[in-house]
Amino acid sequence: MSGESERVAHYGDYQNELYGAGLRGVLPKVPVDFATLEARATAAMPRYVLDYVQGGCGDEHTQRWNAEAFRHWGMVPRMLVDTATRDLTTELFGLALPSPIFMAPIGVTGICTQDGHGDIAAAQASAATGVPLMLSTLSNDPMEAVAKACGDTPAFFQLYTPKDTALAESLVSRAEAAGYKAIVVTLDTWVTGWRPRDLNSGNFPQLRGHVLANYFSDPVFGKLLGHAVADDPAAAVGLWARLFGKVLTWDDLAWLRGATKLPIVLKGICHPDDAARAADAGVDAIYCSNHGGRQANGGVAAIDMLPGVVAAAGDVPVLFDSGVRSGSDVVKALAMGARAVGVGRPYLYGLALGGADGAAHVLRSILAEADLMMAVNGWPTLEAVRAAGAARQG
Repeated sequence: MSGESERVAHYGDYQNELYGAGLRGVLPKVPVDFATLEARATAAMPRYVLDYVQGGCGDEHTQRWNAEAFRHWGMVPRMLVDTATRDLTTELFGLALPSPIFMAPIGVTGICTQDGHGDIAAAQASAATGVPLMLSTLSNDPMEAVAKACGDTPAFFQLYTPKDTALAESLVSRAEAAGYKAIVVTLDTWVTGWRPRDLNSGNFPQLRGHVLANYFSDPVFGKLLGHAVADDPAAAVGLWARLFGKVLTWDDLAWLRGATKLPIVLKGICHPDDAARAADAGVDAIYCSNHGGRQANGGVAAIDMLPGVVAAAGDVPVLFDSGVRSGSDVVKALAMGARAVGVGRPYLYGLALGGADGAAHVLRSILAEADLMMAVNGWPTLEAVRAAGAARQG
């Protein structure tokens, strides 16, 4: 797939392609709106994958509220502004990015395509659209192969920090050698939250050996295992389970910084005091996220916590995810101060329905909606979006 051939002068021009195809009797194979996309993917995905993808913690109130809370934020349009030309480019870690969205890390991406190579398909969608992929430690293909499939589009590596220090450092050094541009350390998943859908079905994909390629291909993990993974897969899975999830504290930041030359991003920061402390500690970015409501129930919607995190972060860029379903959600998060916005379930559903092309279509649709919202409402640049801001309503 050629990224340059699929990119357009304005992301909103994608609707012209869709309307033009419709005149020829060709309709989108993958829906452009989230509700239809989710319904189609729900019918298509295997139950054990679907429950893990759609499930949240507890009664899933926080997960639902993450998405619903966007409706309580609104923006005021400005008229008589020339928006014939829009600019959605942004800068992150010294990288010039063509848009302000990225593909959020999801630990079962690999099994969301029928061939079990969903991570490669996601990377191909990244290469096609210029939208960076943030690869989860939990992938079905080794990080090196995924990075190669991203082509010229930058990629970031999300780290679930193992208990074994040597293994953690090996994963980080491999990511650096493979060309990833930042290490994104997840802080809220050293233990798995209470997820009734998976518990009721007795299903946890990793315990069945799925999405563990980065561990099984790691030389340090191999030494700790003492034999080839193929010789005793159950033992390999058992070792992974014992090693997963180091409890990180502020004292660990110096070790993390010493483990790599890459930018360090802390994912899961939601309290302003934590954001301020992270900024003072010299992290390169703060990632406001409550894990989409999958790790803890009863929390505040992530979008409602974003303004406080941005204010406390000062000059440190803030990334955001949780509940993003559309281009308008992206614009609202940008207006509230996010430097870049992570898209999760939507692109995963695109993968399930259409592989790399399906995911690319979903990303292009989200960008088109965001671009057209800016065009119609008088915001030609992301700076104008942030200047407009968003107000709580209702």
